[in-house]
Amino acid sequence: MESRKQQQVELPSLIKHVSSNEVAGFDSIRWNNQSQSSSNQPHTVLDMGNETICFETPIDESQLVSHQRKQSISISMPASPVGESSNNNGVLTEDSGDRVPGSSVAPESSSKETKKVKFLSQPMPKGRDFEEGLRNHPHVNQMRDKRYDSFKTWSGKLERQISNLRGKPREDPAADTNGEKLEKEALPVDRYFDALEGPELETLRSSEQIVLPEDKRWPFLLRFPVSSFGMCLGVSSQAIMWKTLATADSTKFLHISLDVNLVLWCISVALIAIIASIYLLKVIFYFEAVRREYYHPIRVNFFFAPLIALLFLALGVPPTLTKDLHRSLWYILMTPILCLELKIYGQWMSGGQRRLSKVANPSNHLSVVGNFVGALLGASMGLKEGPIFFFAVGLSHYTVLFVTLYQRLPTNETLPKELHPVFFLFVAAPSVASMAWARMQGSFDYGSRIAYFIALFLYFSLAVRINFFRGFKFSLAWWAYTFPMTGAAIATIKYANEVENLVTRALSVILCSASTLTVTALLVSTIIHAFVLRDLFPNDIAIAISDKKPRHSHHKRWFHIRHGSSESKKIENYLKFVTSDSKDLEASSELPSPEVAK
Repeated sequence: MESRKQQQVELPSLIKHVSSNEVAGFDSIRWNNQSQSSSNQPHTVLDMGNETICFETPIDESQLVSHQRKQSISISMPASPVGESSNNNGVLTEDSGDRVPGSSVAPESSSKETKKVKFLSQPMPKGRDFEEGLRNHPHVNQMRDKRYDSFKTWSGKLERQISNLRGKPREDPAADTNGEKLEKEALPVDRYFDALEGPELETLRSSEQIVLPEDKRWPFLLRFPVSSFGMCLGVSSQAIMWKTLATADSTKFLHISLDVNLVLWCISVALIAIIASIYLLKVIFYFEAVRREYYHPIRVNFFFAPLIALLFLALGVPPTLTKDLHRSLWYILMTPILCLELKIYGQWMSGGQRRLSKVANPSNHLSVVGNFVGALLGASMGLKEGPIFFFAVGLSHYTVLFVTLYQRLPTNETLPKELHPVFFLFVAAPSVASMAWARMQGSFDYGSRIAYFIALFLYFSLAVRINFFRGFKFSLAWWAYTFPMTGAAIATIKYANEVENLVTRALSVILCSASTLTVTALLVSTIIHAFVLRDLFPNDIAIAISDKKPRHSHHKRWFHIRHGSSESKKIENYLKFVTSDSKDLEASSELPSPEVAK
């Protein structure tokens, strides 16, 4: 114990005060105007074994009291780290104005500016060289998400062309080779049926993956679908309805002004121009997304919507602007409709995955109703053979489509609640067909009345099912209400001109009021969801499916079955009826597939 105490006493202290002159070579650097007395001030020495660190500790108590006082320093940095460092670097102190070695400031000039603090900084580099260097930086390229490149029209080619026009050619052979790979063929229709499910083929199967990021919000143009043209159909058909209300004999007691038709027609033109411009930008910048929509078995029907909207504009043009349209307009508008019909109707007949029994959907009515709208416009222009031709084509294919949709042969799948409004498309074709036939024959005869009564019955059979059209989230599919309801209202006005009584007039007012209120409510809801809630255009999963089938193991397949896939529902439904007392196996909606049964 005593030896330990002696060892502790004999240990030297780590910190002691020594004079600076006791340490050899300490503070050997002298400034030009530094006084010699500073070298005699005591210092604090930290003894760390082999090293001794000294800190200067001033004795002056006045300096201890004012230790919070800090000197302001101005540092002038060069434009580049190389060159002219001895001429541009310098440090000035505010209090003393002394010049630090290496500074280029003269003592005379420094004494005049001792009371000011200068911050001499250099501006950020600008120009094309800096922008090109930043764009080509490897870390910047790694941060950019390249999964969208496969949907872009030019990918990296457009940037290289712009650089070449600006005089800064970019040689990127790797990008050229990648560009050739990006020019892929269109997705086969089998991939849409394999990767998607549901009546509209909009839901991704649990075993599939998409090529675009799932956890991010895609660019707006990629989320803007072709079905947005349904808004144009609803608003432009309103212009036709109010024009008919103002000019029909059966509704003169309402005293409707043609100014309403003019306002609605101008709104329709503006809306069609805006939506068409946005989709045109999508065609320019994301052509692959447009092509995938075109080859989609169900989505292709919506490419008729912009053409039908233009036909509505021609039918609803205000009399104050023009009364007679040139006949060449009808040929211009009906030519692309005929081309689309040759493609789609041929696929319905030829068989394969695009046969009608496979792709039958209420949205197929859009590919049929264009024939009747074109026949109505042509007959109003005084044409004979053309309107009859399109009326015959539309009537034959509507009959086949009507029977196919009633039977629902392909999958026996019921439409989800979100798609219930598209059932109103059943009303559109017979309504417009009744008006077209009346225009071609010159009167609302028996043929027109048969088509009108079919439309009226379908209208009321859907309207009485209130629970069928509520309890689901707002979407663009709601605009499927508007155009058929407006068509039925216009046909009712035409019918009231032939059969004038209190019932027909009251029915005309009721249907027109319901159509106007529906369009107004949907227009307000669309504006709120688009600009306030910003949830009108979610990620379009249907266009982002992969072009290759995923490889799944046996474990993954049963994992998806256990977690609520369509196959699990089929198995549960099958077992429920097998274990029941009635043993009614035919009551089950569908037996499990052979792959799952194994």
